[in-house]
Amino acid sequence: MKVRADAIPLEEPLAGGLADVSVVVEPIEAGTMTAPDEFLEHEGGGFLGRLGGGGRRATDQRVPVSSFLIRHPSVGPVLVDTGLHPSVASDPRHNMGRGPAGYFQLDEGRDVTNQLRNKGIGPGDVVAVILTHLHLDNASAISEFPESIFVVSADEWREATEHPKLRRGYRPQHYDHAFDYCTVDFDGDPIESYGPFGRTFDLFGDGSVRLAFTPGHSAGHMSVICRLPRRDFVICGDASYDWTELDGDTEPDHVQDRHNWQRSLKEMQAYRQGYPYALLVPGHDAAYWAKLDARYEQ
Repeated sequence: MKVRADAIPLEEPLAGGLADVSVVVEPIEAGTMTAPDEFLEHEGGGFLGRLGGGGRRATDQRVPVSSFLIRHPSVGPVLVDTGLHPSVASDPRHNMGRGPAGYFQLDEGRDVTNQLRNKGIGPGDVVAVILTHLHLDNASAISEFPESIFVVSADEWREATEHPKLRRGYRPQHYDHAFDYCTVDFDGDPIESYGPFGRTFDLFGDGSVRLAFTPGHSAGHMSVICRLPRRDFVICGDASYDWTELDGDTEPDHVQDRHNWQRSLKEMQAYRQGYPYALLVPGHDAAYWAKLDARYEQ
C-alpha cells in the first residue's frame, strides 16, 4: 500500500540530547480494549482474527490501552504510542472500522491529547512520538500530532505499508498521513547492544531513551528503555502483554512470528534478572497498570 508519506531513515540520533541526563515518565491509560482470556494466555484462533466482526464472549476482559509521556529536560515532551483517537469515545466505527469498533472503549475526555492538555502540553509541543508498532491500539490517534516526528522501526513501517492486513492488526487510515516519519534500521551502523538486548538505538544520543528491537508480536516491534536517575523504566509494549508472560507462565494467543517473540521475551527476562531494580511495564496488564504511579522521576 502506498501511503502519503515517505519515511526517512534515521541514521543518527535526533537533536536535543544532553549528556548524562535522566527523564521523567508518566503512564497514561489511553482507553481500554476488550479481549478474550486466550488473547493473553495461549495459542488459538484468537482476538486479531475476530476483529473482522466476531462477537465477544462472557470470558472477555477489559485491559488498558497504554501510552507514556516522557519528559526530557532538553528535548521536551516525547510520547510513546498514541492510544485511542478522541472520536472513539462517541463513535469508534469511524476510526477503528466497523468490525473492531466494539472491542475498544474510551471515556469522553480521556484521550491522550486531552490528558496532555491537562498537564499543560499541547499536541504541537510533543517533539517526537515513538511508535512501539503500528497496530490499531497504538496508532489510532496519530492524526492528532501533525507537528511531531514519528519514530518507528524500518521493519514495522515496511510491514504496515506493504502488508497492512486487519488480521495482523493494521488499519492504514491511522498512519496514512503526510507526516514526518523516521525509521530505525536495526541492522544499521548506529545500532548497539544494551545489557541483554542485542539491538538498540540511542534516540537522542545521550542514553536517556533507547529503542530496543523486540520483534515477534509484530514484524518490527520496539520496546523503550528510559533512564531515570536511579533505575531504568522499560516500556515493554506488546513484547509482553502481562506479567505471566514475563514470568514464563503463559504465551499470547497471537503473535506474528512466535520464534522472534520468544527470543525477544528471553532478552526481556534476562534484562529483568540482570537489572532487578528496573521497572518493567507490560503492554496490557490491567492489575499491574492499576498499581502504577502517575509519575516516575527516581
